[in-house]
Amino acid sequence: LLLEMVTGRRPTDNMFDERLNLHNFAKMALPNGVMQIVDPSLHSAIVSDGDEATVTSSQDPTHSRNGGRTEECLKSLVEIGVACSMEAPQDRMDMSKVVSDLHLLRDILLQIRVPRQTA
Repeated sequence: LLLEMVTGRRPTDNMFDERLNLHNFAKMALPNGVMQIVDPSLHSAIVSDGDEATVTSSQDPTHSRNGGRTEECLKSLVEIGVACSMEAPQDRMDMSKVVSDLHLLRDILLQIRVPRQTA
């Protein structure tokens, strides 16, 4: 489900066949191609939040620290999605670790989005 949310694609999407599935599609994008598979509506949400640098290359001088952090969080979401969708259940990520990692990503993203108040 996490991969569906991040990519905007379903496992039954026409682009997938017996050789390519959502899991492999996401796995092939790691580590540097994640932004190419992110749902375009997420790109729009990132840009409208003022984090336009997120959709640029990390080599781009306009790539902001927060933009890089958002991109890293999206990469982590894809990594979690791939780890949770392994074919063999024993190879899948432990759910307590998933919850812990998702909470950490939420906290990082909230830190980026909420400007800190000065005393």
